[in-house]
Amino acid sequence: MPYGPHTGDDRARMLAALGIDSVDRLFDDIPAHLQASELRLPPPEPELQLSVHLAALAAENRTDLASFLGAGVYRHWSPPAVDQILLRGEWYTAYTPYQPEISQGTLQSVYEYQSLMAELTGLPVVSASHYDGASATAEAALMTCRQTRRARVLVSAAVHPHYRATLRTYFGARLEVDEIPMAASGDEAGTLDLAALERLLADRDRPVAGVVAAQPNFLGLFEPMDRIGELAHAAGALFVAVVEPVSLAVLAPPGEYGADVAAGEGQPMGIPAQYGGPYLGILAATDALVRQIPGRLVGLTTDVDGRRAYVMTLRAREQDIRRDRAASNICTNQALLALAASIWLASIGPHGLRDVAAWGAQRAAELESALAAAGAFRLHPGPYLNEFAVRVPDARAVHRRLLDRGILAGLPLAAVLPDERGLEDGLLVCATELTTPDEIARFGEALHAELAASAATDGRVPVGARSR
Repeated sequence: MPYGPHTGDDRARMLAALGIDSVDRLFDDIPAHLQASELRLPPPEPELQLSVHLAALAAENRTDLASFLGAGVYRHWSPPAVDQILLRGEWYTAYTPYQPEISQGTLQSVYEYQSLMAELTGLPVVSASHYDGASATAEAALMTCRQTRRARVLVSAAVHPHYRATLRTYFGARLEVDEIPMAASGDEAGTLDLAALERLLADRDRPVAGVVAAQPNFLGLFEPMDRIGELAHAAGALFVAVVEPVSLAVLAPPGEYGADVAAGEGQPMGIPAQYGGPYLGILAATDALVRQIPGRLVGLTTDVDGRRAYVMTLRAREQDIRRDRAASNICTNQALLALAASIWLASIGPHGLRDVAAWGAQRAAELESALAAAGAFRLHPGPYLNEFAVRVPDARAVHRRLLDRGILAGLPLAAVLPDERGLEDGLLVCATELTTPDEIARFGEALHAELAASAATDGRVPVGARSR
């Protein structure tokens, strides 16, 4: 039976009380071009005909490309056990653990996820969990404001642009967000400008609640995280580290270099790259911030008979407490994806995680050599793990033409960082353990051919030209 509690008369009385003539008036604050329009669907079709039509639509997806795209979402091998366990029906139905006496399995899965993330980040308090890395980063920034009672946050321009956009949306008009520019030259090019950070922190009239920086940053480069943390703490601000979880197998964890909060995208851990999600937002913090962290914290105890039991230790979302005291009003714990991350980490183990990171770094070094031989050299001199930017004249056009050669050549940086000088001809490319030497060779040869063709058209000798 359809659920419709309000009659036409009920709606008419409510509209009259509000002084409006249509429910649509309630949405006037939303710009017209963003409002939902009428859903126009074609007439019904027989199932066989519809399946043929859907198959034709699916065939338009390119699945034959050698992909070098990263930029926040990464391809990794996932053991079959991950999907097989997720297929069990109880994980779909036992979703929100309000009654611990009948939700022990769900509570345990959250507890194990939190334990694994605490070990990985080096921070003792882990929320379970958030929509994605962008929302987790924004929540982390809000935590610094609540803890310090300050209203200004500094975020590095080298943090993922989607994360920065989400952070600005969260803060709205009530709180301030200032960007720390990237260094434009020298060995630090492409990383946070420490001198600019010091100047921004020195403004005593506008004290800073938190400093947000990424490791590795959006351009794949390593940041001086310990120094950034020292400067933030000296100014009375908290330090938020935006991390990529696989990199933590070989890089120092946030807890080791003094981060107060760590945020990041959990997609690389057993969650396939897909059309924008669903993904998994990681958020971890120090003990001092336990009352500020949004989400749910699950603990381990014993019942009256001495048996192991899992309990909901802390809930700080608006569905559980008074709205004005809530740490967040986004109420999900992404339990199924947190479980996927836990199974993935448990399946490959610490040595396997280090192998994943190391193989990605090795493949990236091979990729750098192949692209340099083709005439595309790195934009920045600093160290990286498995992602870096190269200079390619007319990068967007070359990127489009390489698709015809079966190569997804990373991401044209001008598309996402249009205001950053020096990145107009940049391609951000990535390699993981799934990138093969054959794909790297194909990319290098295809790029060389494109650059040679462009140089011939312009009457130039291509850089890095090779004899045939």
